[in-house]
Order: sequence, then structure tokens, then C-alpha cells
Amino acid sequence: MAEEVSKQRLVISLVGEDGTIVETVYRPDLRTTALALARTSGIDVVPELRLGDAVYVPVRATNNLIKHNVLVLPSEPAEYDDVGRLLSEIESYIRRYVGLPNAATVLSASYILLSWVYDAFNELPYLRFRGDYGTGKTRALLVIGSLCHKGFFASGASTISPIFHTLDTFKGTLIFDEADFRFTDEKAELVKILNNGNVRGFPVLRTQVTTKKEFDPRAFAIFGPKIVGMRRSYDDRALESRFLTIEMEPGRSGGVPINLPESQKDEALFLRNKLLMYRLRNRLTVRLEPVLADPTLEPRMNQILLPLLSIIPDSGRRNAISGFAKTLQAAVMAERGTTTDAQVLTVLRAFSLDRASDAISLAEITTAFAEKYGTEYDRPIANRWIGSILRRLGIILYKSNGVITMLSGQTERIDALCERYGVGDTVGKLAA
Repeated sequence: MAEEVSKQRLVISLVGEDGTIVETVYRPDLRTTALALARTSGIDVVPELRLGDAVYVPVRATNNLIKHNVLVLPSEPAEYDDVGRLLSEIESYIRRYVGLPNAATVLSASYILLSWVYDAFNELPYLRFRGDYGTGKTRALLVIGSLCHKGFFASGASTISPIFHTLDTFKGTLIFDEADFRFTDEKAELVKILNNGNVRGFPVLRTQVTTKKEFDPRAFAIFGPKIVGMRRSYDDRALESRFLTIEMEPGRSGGVPINLPESQKDEALFLRNKLLMYRLRNRLTVRLEPVLADPTLEPRMNQILLPLLSIIPDSGRRNAISGFAKTLQAAVMAERGTTTDAQVLTVLRAFSLDRASDAISLAEITTAFAEKYGTEYDRPIANRWIGSILRRLGIILYKSNGVITMLSGQTERIDALCERYGVGDTVGKLAA
């Protein structure tokens, strides 16, 4: 008996080399867990799975996360007509309980679908609902998160350690409310999850103390879909670029009920069961479709958008999501255009109009910047500061005879930067 128990292995999800797909299900009426199993011979639900000498068993129904509905699971695979019809059912469900514009509803439904096959891709976007209190972002997280693959609910009141462990163990979808909470140390830990969690192969290393008081470094796998609710934005622009952000507007109820009815949980379970069947049938066939990349979008936007577009079966929904992404990118570019970096580029652009040579001294750039924007700053406009901005932008400076000058031949670089920051026409076009 002891030997038999030692061969048991806990399994949450599994994609075997032979094409076997395993998913844990929870039957609330029986208060038991089981394994949904997809093989070439068909789809079935079994209490355990024997592979070679190993016996795979599901996590127990008494698990604290399952018992308290912190982790939501399907109960059994259920048939669906086709992927397009399944998306329509999900969109209708969202509209019943959350007041969102149509493009945001399509995006949310598609993100739910992506969460069920996310492990077929190497990069993922995050979905964010941003708005003040009372705008419905918590409702959106609850309603949409209830359909996601192994949705795991947490909030700003949670400590970070159990989030690391849960993501590493269950590898599901993190649904996080108040992701911009004020506790600096906890926020820093959450940012580590968000910075590393959208690209496969970048675990977070944390040191644990063993029972013998020894330090034991451990890697936590945190790759997976994440849906967050926030009031503001992060300061880190690189982190911000990982989000597809839906702005929650006050007063946009769309006739949704003030309180969620009990039937919402039943509807969510009904759709989760269909989504489980979608995973069992499609996980091994979904592929990234690079041809769907939009040349008018920036590389990062295309990177996070392609997994979504690759699983959507119709052009209508793809166009809605692409339109949403273009609007989001335009807003990002408009925000960039108000930054100090953009102001420095505007000064460089003005120099290109006045003279043919691009050999401009740092002192000239600083003087021009101070004349145009100096009143907006409470700090001295010094060569050292402007030089640091130019270097951050990748503009090469050199020193000759005691004078720091911008290296000639960087027009192409400045063109690309002007386009990225939305600074008028590019230098090359103006010089021509």
C-alpha cells in the first residue's frame, strides 16, 4: 500500500507528449474532484489516471482555494456548437452583467477564450479594467474572471506569497482587484509577477527558509493570463505596454443588475464546461498566426495581440479588437507626445528645419529647449540633464575639442523616434 501511495502524483493540468490532455474538474453537487481526460479515443471524466507506473490524482475537493471558491473550475466537459457561437454566448453573458462598449465586450470574451489555450503561446497580453470606485471594474473582474481557465481571485488585501505559490501550482488565470494598492513592498512584489508573467521561461526567484533554517532559492513559474482592476497606471512604461486596457466609465450601467443574481454562478459554470471542451479539443491545434500582424501597430502591440487574433475564427471580431488596439496605441502615442523626451525630439526636429547639417552641439540643444519649455520645469535646464535624455533615447553624443556634439548621420534614428512619439513629420521628410 505504501508503495502504491508513493507512486501517486498530484495533477492539475497536463498536456502529454502523446497528445493526452488532462484537466481537473470540481463537482459541487458531489463535492468531489475528478480528471477530464482527452485522448485520441475520446473524452472522458475519470477519478484518476494511470500512465506507466504513475497514478495521477486530482487535487482534493477539500482544498481551501476550491472550497472557498477562490479558484473556480469546470465540473465536466459540455458540448458547444462552434467557436463563433461559443464566443457569442460568452459576449451575451458579459452584456447581461457588465456595462461595456461593444469592442470591449468582444475583447473580454476573446481573452476568456485565450485563457483556456494560453499555454500554446509564448507571449500573452494582460487585460485591465481601469477606473475610479463605482465604475464597475470589480463587477467586470468577477463576471469575466468566473469564465477564465482556473480563475484565481485575489485583491490588494492579499499578501503576495500565496499568489506566487498558487500561480506556480495551479498555473491558472490571476484575477487581481486593486492592483495599484499603496503598500510599497507588496506592490513591488506584484510588479515582479506582472513584469515576468506574460512571457514563457521567465520565472521569479524567491528564497525560502527550510525547516533546518537553511536558505533555499526556488523558481516560481508565473506565466499565464492575468486580469487586473486598477484606479491608475504604473509608472513603468514597459509594464504598461503589456496591458490591453478597458477604461471604465462612470454611469455606464447598460441596464445591468445592481446586484448579481445567484443564476450568474450557474451560467458561469455552464459556460466554463463548454470552454473546458474547447480546450480539450483545440489545445493541440491552435497556433500563432504571424500573418495577422498589423504593420500600422507597434511591435509590442502586435506581440501581445497576435495570440488573441490567432484564436478568433471570424474577421468581424478581429477587426473589432484591432480597432480597439489602434485606439489604445493612439492614446499611448498622445501621452508620449507630452513627455520631456518628446519635447527634446521636437527641438531636434526644429534644428533640422533651420540647417542642413545635423552636427548640433549639446549646448545648442539645451539652450533651445530652455527657451521653448524652460518655464514648465522647476529645475535648471542643464547640459547634463538634456544629455542624459538624449542618451536614453539612443542619440549618440561625442566630445571634440571640449565641445559635446550630436554625432552626424542619426537622421534615421531620430525619424523613428519622432514617429514613435508622434512628433509631427519625421526629420528625414522635413529635411528633404
